[in-house]
Amino acid sequence: MFTYKKENQLPIKSWIPEKDYYADGKMVEQVENLAQLPFAFHHISQMSDGHVGYGMPIGGVMAAKGVVVPNAVGVDIGCGMCAVRTSLTEIDTETIKKIFGGSKDYHGGIRSCIPVGFNHHSKRQDESLMPERPDWWADDFYTVQKEYQSALTQIGTLGGGNHFIEIQKGSDGHIWIMVHSGSRNLGFKVAKHYNEIAIKINEKYFSQVPKEWELAFL
Repeated sequence: MFTYKKENQLPIKSWIPEKDYYADGKMVEQVENLAQLPFAFHHISQMSDGHVGYGMPIGGVMAAKGVVVPNAVGVDIGCGMCAVRTSLTEIDTETIKKIFGGSKDYHGGIRSCIPVGFNHHSKRQDESLMPERPDWWADDFYTVQKEYQSALTQIGTLGGGNHFIEIQKGSDGHIWIMVHSGSRNLGFKVAKHYNEIAIKINEKYFSQVPKEWELAFL
């Protein structure tokens, strides 16, 4: 980890090695934009998985005083992450190939049964698999309510990019299944909704934050 500070900016702590940090100029620009925000607190951190995001870099960490920045929360809000321990303690390569499928030798399996990226199920899935909804949720969660029926087609699907399904051997000796599903468009819609509100408010009250930084706040 190294730390640096420019004039009239908060300190920046980077967990990306210094020799690699400056290779991505756009990411560095986004980090340094954060360090100039009037509501940013104490310092800005950049984790080792850093790359360009919407306004705020992926892996960026910022404490904000008195405001919420929708793009800092990110379009991956509600991104699913889960690790499940199986009863297995061993699994052979051929079995793994069969589970994942998608090759000329193995048909079916994860690759052919689970929609990935922009794909989704053609029919709504079992609603009982969704989290229980409190009585008041429709009034307070407009975007989720609006997208709920579409979300039913996303149950059991997998995001593109850095999302994954893995079979792992745990330190406890058991075989684990780890899933990083993504928020399956719902997170994007929620973030977009509140970012658009933030942009209008910032324009109305002549925010100091440049619009091109994509860091409108509520």
